[in-house]
Amino acid sequence: MILSIESSCDDSSIAITEIATKKLLYHKKISQEAEHSVYGGVVPELASRLHVIGLPEVLKGALVYLNKLKAVAVTNQPGLAVTLNEGLMMAKTIATLQNIPLIPVHHLKGHIYSLFVEKEVIMPMLVLLISGGHTQVIRVESFEHMEILASSIDDSVGESFDKVAKMMGLGYPGGPLIEALAKAGDEDKFNLPVPMRNSPLIAFSLSGLKNAVRLEIKKLRGHTQMSKQDKSDLCASFQKAVKLHLLQKSKKIFAKESIKDFALVGGASANLYLRDAYEKLCNEFNKKMHTAPLEYCSDNAAMIGRYAIDAYYYGALYTPNEVKVKVTKKQQNNTLL
Repeated sequence: MILSIESSCDDSSIAITEIATKKLLYHKKISQEAEHSVYGGVVPELASRLHVIGLPEVLKGALVYLNKLKAVAVTNQPGLAVTLNEGLMMAKTIATLQNIPLIPVHHLKGHIYSLFVEKEVIMPMLVLLISGGHTQVIRVESFEHMEILASSIDDSVGESFDKVAKMMGLGYPGGPLIEALAKAGDEDKFNLPVPMRNSPLIAFSLSGLKNAVRLEIKKLRGHTQMSKQDKSDLCASFQKAVKLHLLQKSKKIFAKESIKDFALVGGASANLYLRDAYEKLCNEFNKKMHTAPLEYCSDNAAMIGRYAIDAYYYGALYTPNEVKVKVTKKQQNNTLL
């Protein structure tokens, strides 16, 4: 079995996965959303302190499997350095005590493998990863070869949802709050710009759209003066502009890529409005769409453990001293993941 740990941001999560069957034997997560919602976003130092409490708590249920472990997997990049370190220190301790190897896991590869929890891998595949920290289209050819075809030049989808929600006084995390309000809104009420509509560049950008929302809130004399219907309409209009932006750039990639399997992953992929839009796009381009179960869209150790099974078979094993936290810069287009 493999014990996996995820602590890249504000979720403390541990899983136990059986190597031969890929069966998830144990999975638990403690979210810090309530603690961070007061601040309208994640506070790194607070997140780190909460992992000190949360990780040992979720480890308790996995201790029964300790003597059956073949390896320990842990997210070591990208993420908040102070929170990644909490998971890595626990992983190193367990690996050292059990005299077993470590498997370092790239968080974005973990999100791709959220599609395959307790399942066989499907590759090659085109993947749109939309999360709090990243917006990327990735060509996944194999375990060893994943290439970034397009990425955000500023805010990610998840980040823009969080910031817009904060400007509107809705709370944190912003994605589910905006999606819920948008259901009662008129998506054509506010004429928000679709980012990079006339640009030939295949990339994503949401900072301008976010600013356009800020200006609309200002016209309405601030979020405290907005009616609930105003907020619903603005949420719906914002969500529509995000959808149109993502679809416009995705169409250009779909037209060039012959791969027939496409997946939507990451925390923001839980948005059913966006899922429905991409289902229609896949039908248009004769591609088969894949999504992870909703419980595996946000950060979790189950996806880390599923990636680790393939890493184990490929021999990507290290001693505890060889694994360090990597604080990576934003990856650009045509970069191997």
